Amino acid sequence: MTAVWLPIAFVLASTVRYLPTPPPPTAPAPVPANAAAVRAEIDKPGASAILVNVWATWCMPCREEFPDILHVAREFKDAGLRTVLVSADFEGMEIEARQFLSEHKVDFATFIKRGKDEEFVNGMHDDWSGALPATFVYDGRGRLVRYWVGKASYPVLKKRVEEALARKENP
Repeated sequence: MTAVWLPIAFVLASTVRYLPTPPPPTAPAPVPANAAAVRAEIDKPGASAILVNVWATWCMPCREEFPDILHVAREFKDAGLRTVLVSADFEGMEIEARQFLSEHKVDFATFIKRGKDEEFVNGMHDDWSGALPATFVYDGRGRLVRYWVGKASYPVLKKRVEEALARKENP
């Protein structure tokens, strides 16, 4: 009986396809944060405007929007834009979040939401339902200029960041 099973096992094992191991993550590990920690980053002095994006690896609109968020972030960095990325991935998904950030060549500190969802959502904005993606644009003084839920295109993101940057000159 063993003689029969061994060749069958060998044939089956030879047909198994293994996925390649992803490269090690290069992005900094997201820092666990509640809404107060994210607000502290928003309120930190030195930025002319702040772009906050709450996303998750399992959220398809988030994944689709992410390259445009980074395009705007990189385009306006020298103009004083601070970008704050907050992963809403579940506990235990830190590796997936960091791998996603690495695939997009994120080289700055990011956050991963921790704590109760309701407290985080209410701490970010009273009207936010918690739907993703969620984007908040603040002026340099930490005042909310725009907030929306859902995927935004590059032109929309650019326009809204420019609005916030313009407030620097007109408080």
